[in-house]
Amino acid sequence: MSNPSSVRSARGHLAPLLFRLHGYIGLFVGPFLVVAALSGVLYALTPQLEERLYAGELFAASRGPALPLAWQIEAARARIGEAARLAAVRPAPAPGFTTRVMFAQAGAGPSEHRALFVDPVSGEIRGDLPVYGTSGVLPLRTWIDRLHRSLLLGEWGRLYSELAASWLWVAAVGGLLLWLTRRGGAAPSGFAARWHRRLGLGLLLGLLFFSATGLTWSKWAGSRIGLLRAEFGWATPALSTALSASTSAAGAHDEHAHHGTAPSAAALPAEPALFDAVLAAARAAGIDAGKLEIVPATAAGRAWTVSEIDRGWPTQVDAVAVDPVRLTVTDRVDFADYPLAAKLTRWGIDAHMGVLFGLANQLLLAGVGCGLLLMAGWGYRMWWRRRPGRGAAAGLWRTLRRLPGPMRLGILAGATVLGLCLPVMGASLLAFVLLDGLRVRSAARGERG
Repeated sequence: MSNPSSVRSARGHLAPLLFRLHGYIGLFVGPFLVVAALSGVLYALTPQLEERLYAGELFAASRGPALPLAWQIEAARARIGEAARLAAVRPAPAPGFTTRVMFAQAGAGPSEHRALFVDPVSGEIRGDLPVYGTSGVLPLRTWIDRLHRSLLLGEWGRLYSELAASWLWVAAVGGLLLWLTRRGGAAPSGFAARWHRRLGLGLLLGLLFFSATGLTWSKWAGSRIGLLRAEFGWATPALSTALSASTSAAGAHDEHAHHGTAPSAAALPAEPALFDAVLAAARAAGIDAGKLEIVPATAAGRAWTVSEIDRGWPTQVDAVAVDPVRLTVTDRVDFADYPLAAKLTRWGIDAHMGVLFGLANQLLLAGVGCGLLLMAGWGYRMWWRRRPGRGAAAGLWRTLRRLPGPMRLGILAGATVLGLCLPVMGASLLAFVLLDGLRVRSAARGERG
């Protein structure tokens, strides 16, 4: 059996290490957590504002039977010009909504398109706006999303959000361990300290969720998570759009037999009339969600895709590949067949974005985000009142050396593994140790002087 006195001694040495690391996370990562929380709250609370701000583009004034997609596409084409490449079409999801005819545009980033919003009944062009992502957010929320993801600094700006996600779970779990090791002892008192602890405990699961889902789509840690999921068969199934040579040739032969001039599937252009035919084939194959995206083939020997894009509950994200000549389904991916890990990833990301459970999801995200902002404010207040002077105590490394040997080795091994798996965390941890060492040396020189 373990010696109770040694356990208490280990706890006594562990608490200062946890406290110092927790403080460094708050001091140096805290500002990034504040930006992430604030921009996340804004993103969660703006779908309704976006609907009001862009009501003219999103909603159709006419009522009645919808025009064929071909006619709607031709109306958009007449407005934008023949040179623009048609990238995708999202039919009106329900009466009263507009159809989005989406074009590729020069200089646009991944998942960015120029969308013309067409009244499906009258064919009137209701608007012309850039849209972003599968959720198709409009300029206001695109700006907030980029702020949340990269501080508007592009790809390298994603370092900030990955830094925040990498340390958020450590701060949350570290706070829990501090509460456990100091329970019944001399824990910091006062209004700010009490509510910092209470909110931390109350929001623990939410903070862990934000950290895990944020890391899932981060740049560096996310790529490692993707490799891990692929290794264990947890990756999201991919829809194959490849058309076999025999399928393309047979389709071309059938068409020549009937019309004499039809091209092969490999060379078939994205004719507007094909959108109606491909959509009908997908509907016949069971693609029944209101929110859909039809993407024509952009390369030889490829099928068109029709994908459900309803990320609410119940999730509808089935997809089919359709041969545009024979109008047959050549491949399909159904959400029901996803591995459990892929389903959890899908639900986790959608819940993180506030779309899985609608308004309830938005309010929950906003509540957790506002709670994190309050915790950060109270944390900075505590730090300011208890900030170290020139004669500061031992730093991280010296505090670590005071731990029992097995505990010290375990912490070092765990930190090494985490640093390799989460490279932004690893690099920032080295920076913490370096800064802490410089601080301790400076304090020591000041005492000697």
